Amino acid sequence: MDRKYKHVIESFKAKLEVINKGKRIPLKQTNEGIHLCNNTLYRLKCIIEECGFKDVEGEIYFFKKIKSFPLSFLVYFSEVRSCELLMPKIGVNNQLTFLKKKIRKVNKFFNRNWDFVHYMEQEQTYLDRQYFTRENQVFPLYALPEACYLDPKFFTSKDMLWARIQGMNQFIIYIKKLIKDIEMQRKGNRPDNQISKTLHWTASKSALTELIYALYLTRSINDGQEDIKAIAANFETLFGIQLDNIYKSYFEIKARKGSRARFLKNMLNRFIEKMEKDDTFIEEY
Repeated sequence: MDRKYKHVIESFKAKLEVINKGKRIPLKQTNEGIHLCNNTLYRLKCIIEECGFKDVEGEIYFFKKIKSFPLSFLVYFSEVRSCELLMPKIGVNNQLTFLKKKIRKVNKFFNRNWDFVHYMEQEQTYLDRQYFTRENQVFPLYALPEACYLDPKFFTSKDMLWARIQGMNQFIIYIKKLIKDIEMQRKGNRPDNQISKTLHWTASKSALTELIYALYLTRSINDGQEDIKAIAANFETLFGIQLDNIYKSYFEIKARKGSRARFLKNMLNRFIEKMEKDDTFIEEY
């Protein structure tokens, strides 16, 4: 790193470490982060105006490596601040929905710029003169926090896009951690083995017996390693019902005249009818 930038960047890193710690950044700290980034960029801008560059390689290095560092965190802190301001204050599901929409929006940004992202991630250099020197400036068509640095002496055609890509990568990590924390908090508020709503079996006990035997014979639970009694006991706990002698109920079902598996047959018919109605609805529209 050029000595004339070193003290500015090292000072920025030290202050950044204090602000950007913890899984969630309070609004006060995002404001401090934005102020720090703006101040650092201003100091770098003054150095460039005073000293300029020795050669093209020095210019490319500055806009590709030096300026993009604090500028990427300006993008990051601005996105975090917006996220924290707009995120629903009540309702875990509302918060998770909001954050997942943010992720989709970020993914769209990366999809739109996939070619440049690929160029930078593969550490290619053959277009650096076009992307990171001021002789090929192209003004971006957006008004974002970093747009205030569109001074012709202090930007190139791609340095701000590169900073935004880095900042959004950081923002994705922040959102993922936030989602994980909210989901863990939701899980922590619900005791283990507690069902959110009590369920009651409202059909007959013989109907439940048919279902239990069907699940047992098709090896649908624990790869068929559980016996009838274990499956029945779990259903009794789930639905708060006492099945008494399940084997006796099975023999009573077996002794029926006509259709013996009445519940299962009725369940199958209802399921088929539902799918046929759905198919009819789709065809009509």
